[in-house]
Amino acid sequence: MSEVNRSAPPPVGGWTRFVTARPRLALLAALVITALAVFAGSGVADRMGSGGWQAPDAESTYATDVLAREFPASQPNLLLLVDSGSATVDDPAVAAEAARLVERLEAEPGISGIGSYWVTGSPALRSEDGHEAIIAARIGGDEKTAGETLDRIAPAFAGERGPVKVSLGGPVAVQHEMQTIIQEDLLRAELIALPVTLVLLVMVFGSAVAAMLPLGVGIVAILGTNAVLRGLTEFTDVSVFAMNLTTALGLGLAIDYALFIVRRFREELAGGADPRTAVGTTLRTAGRTVLFSALTVAVSLSAMLVFPQYFLRSFAYAGIAVVLLAAAAALILLPAALVLLGHRVNALDLRRLLRRSRRTAAAEAPVPEAGRGWARFAGLVMRRAPVFAIVTTVGLVLLGLPFLGVKFGTADDRQLPAGAESRVVQEHIREGFPGSPGGGLEMLIEGEGTPAAYAALKGRIEKVPGVLRVDGPVTADSAAYVGVLPDGEAVGEEAQQLVRDLRAMPADSFDTSVTGTAAVLVDSKDAIADRLPWALAIIVVVTLLLVFLLTGSVLIPIQAVVLNALSLTAMFGAVVWVFQDGNLSGILAFTSTGDIETTLPVLMFCVAFGLSMDYGVFLLSRIKEEYDRTGDHERSVTFGLSRTGGLITAAAVILAVVMVAIGTSRVTNTKMLGLGIALAVLMDAMVVRSLLVPAVMKLTGRATWWAPRPLRAFHQRFGLSEGEPALAASGTKGAPGDPAEPAAGGEIPEATRAGEKVSTGA
Repeated sequence: MSEVNRSAPPPVGGWTRFVTARPRLALLAALVITALAVFAGSGVADRMGSGGWQAPDAESTYATDVLAREFPASQPNLLLLVDSGSATVDDPAVAAEAARLVERLEAEPGISGIGSYWVTGSPALRSEDGHEAIIAARIGGDEKTAGETLDRIAPAFAGERGPVKVSLGGPVAVQHEMQTIIQEDLLRAELIALPVTLVLLVMVFGSAVAAMLPLGVGIVAILGTNAVLRGLTEFTDVSVFAMNLTTALGLGLAIDYALFIVRRFREELAGGADPRTAVGTTLRTAGRTVLFSALTVAVSLSAMLVFPQYFLRSFAYAGIAVVLLAAAAALILLPAALVLLGHRVNALDLRRLLRRSRRTAAAEAPVPEAGRGWARFAGLVMRRAPVFAIVTTVGLVLLGLPFLGVKFGTADDRQLPAGAESRVVQEHIREGFPGSPGGGLEMLIEGEGTPAAYAALKGRIEKVPGVLRVDGPVTADSAAYVGVLPDGEAVGEEAQQLVRDLRAMPADSFDTSVTGTAAVLVDSKDAIADRLPWALAIIVVVTLLLVFLLTGSVLIPIQAVVLNALSLTAMFGAVVWVFQDGNLSGILAFTSTGDIETTLPVLMFCVAFGLSMDYGVFLLSRIKEEYDRTGDHERSVTFGLSRTGGLITAAAVILAVVMVAIGTSRVTNTKMLGLGIALAVLMDAMVVRSLLVPAVMKLTGRATWWAPRPLRAFHQRFGLSEGEPALAASGTKGAPGDPAEPAAGGEIPEATRAGEKVSTGA
């Protein structure tokens, strides 16, 4: 077999030539751009929203907007809970103070639709024990404007007011408090994740200098993404929840990419290359894999753009931006820093200070003992491939079974921690007031009508199964509405069916639209169900194409999609078992609502699938290149796992640390997102990549690399690869005794471990 030319320097072109020729200029430009990003991204969280679960083109959204405009009292988003203490709410002093509160509230700009128990006498606005009552109002404007209004009036209304105590609640207060808590929790998560990540990187690299490089890449990616999101808020709504994904992916992917590139660079230095040549080889090999991996992650996240809810679209904006910026920083800034550092990248070896008797610097052993251990492990798995494949698959499926019992719902105040003021108000209303406050439906009635026509329509509504009471109608010039109270849970299956029945009910000459909590849930589920096949198609088709371009195989892309999906089963099972069913709610400090917010599984799937592909690309690129070099299928799998097993595991542990830090949030959805993805990442790296991939590739054998002739020709022309193959993947196996032939037990040959200049990726 032919040999790789180990003496000729690798070709250096494009960005490689720029960063190696002018590294100081590249770093200076990056410093200036980062400083501008800090300025441009300042205050981004204050411009974000905390909603976005509603589909903007849904019937419920239309009805809500019309009712808020024409009948603001029907859509209150601010509730003042008035506690009269030992007196009753009908006490003259309490009533007088309530009247003063209403009068002051009416004088506040931007507030309309004010009503109260003391004005209407409605029993729904008075607690059953008679010691609390409600003043309801609507704050106009978008989420940002409503939040600013709330901040302005809160000091004047909340707290002790004569004989009463006033607390602020309602949807606008819940969303505003959630936004504030998320910002505080994100800062705490960063303070937790950064030092822990630095310690783990020092343990991985040994060198404190090398460990600082991935953190630098991550910080640049996060700051740049904040600037991008700040710009987007000028044109569209962006969810504050996306900030959590920015931090998690910014640190996680930057560390992944930097680990891959720095390790490859240090191997090249250990093999005798000068820093510029080492950077050129690193970018030609590991750099291409990083770029390819970034594209696969970005594609998975871009699938969320097909959904109408801005909550999901926001994660696509943040995810795509942070992935591409992390890749750009890893491929431009990091190589420039490596050229300037040279062999000093191995400086400050803290592990050597702790263990002077051992030579632990990674540069001294391009393939350390851990790599030989992974090679032996891969050999063990492949010798028992059927057992590992069956047991692992069955175990993953069993872990995912709880998801079969998933129930979808809407996010409410119980997302907040137990002591949050707006949640306390909502709990008092939910538990202490009659009926189902906030859980009713409203039917908007448009068109000219007479009292008799309205009465006839109301009569038909009352006969619909599941209706407990119908209030109204309240009329205006050319519109009216009625309130419909469901019999049972506000967002249960019966209430959702009632929404469908009301919408299907004949309304004569009227145009009717139904809104309310259950209607929003129905529309959200329908919107996701309608767009989900398109999102899945985008992810699957593009993943199949990209993995084919990387490997030239028809079977490997299919394996990648199926195995990635299997890696997510534990996450989805845990989401239902823990967060829906309430197991571990005491330990994790959250309140189970008995359902999962509708958009969360979609978000978690797209993010976790993309991260799984990230690790999959790292492993497959090494396997593919070794197969191109030797034509030995089993040896290539062993080699790939030996070279990337420790790297992928370390990257997964570090990313899991970041996600767990995000999971310490006091907001339940953020906690679910962080802990769920941390579990998915660990399962993918430690189970799927370590056990299932080598077992399945052993079972499929050399057929793994098959492709029909037209597709082979397509791959030869357009496919992506690393380095110059020494042997075409034609199926010719290396001769016995060839340096590429694996040693006994699946270990990597000493000649290869010693740092031969072969194109092996990172």
